[in-house]
Amino acid sequence: MTLPNDARRRTDVTIATAHPSHASAAGNPALTSALAIAVIAAATLAGAWFFQLVLEIMPCPLCLEQRYAYYLAVPLGAVVALAAARDAPRPVLLAGLVILGLAALANAGLGTYHAGVEWGFWPGPTDCTGPMVDFGKAGSLLDQLDKVKVVRCDEVQWRFLGISLAGYNALISLVMAAIAGWGVMKAARA
Repeated sequence: MTLPNDARRRTDVTIATAHPSHASAAGNPALTSALAIAVIAAATLAGAWFFQLVLEIMPCPLCLEQRYAYYLAVPLGAVVALAAARDAPRPVLLAGLVILGLAALANAGLGTYHAGVEWGFWPGPTDCTGPMVDFGKAGSLLDQLDKVKVVRCDEVQWRFLGISLAGYNALISLVMAAIAGWGVMKAARA
């Protein structure tokens, strides 16, 4: 059975009144985007820690730097979502979403840089891609260095569908930046 437009509008208003939490989430782009970014960032960090602790795929220095944006996005996304749910001033919400978007874009750039290092498109930082120095016969120092596993930034430890973890980081960060951009555009018009 199809309702006429007037009846549908009254039904929508009734549903929104009966279930205000559904209405506020659906009608609040700042809340939706900030919450989505916080959830995606938390899931990405959980995945990174799973790879490190369970699968024993150790992160290189660039991998660890790429986590900083997620460490920012989880609490900031939650704070912006909470502020949006409590009807905070629009400039505050927009500022939070812009910061989330810029952090995600910067992280996408870092992930792209790291993926390029892995593919050999450009050199990486010398602290994780430079040649190992031979210290000669330094006694126990050399023995200790032999036991340390150096994780190089230019060596891929895991790929899926031809994309490394750094590549997936760039893609996930671009999605988060797009969600933040969507939230800014929609919230600015609201």
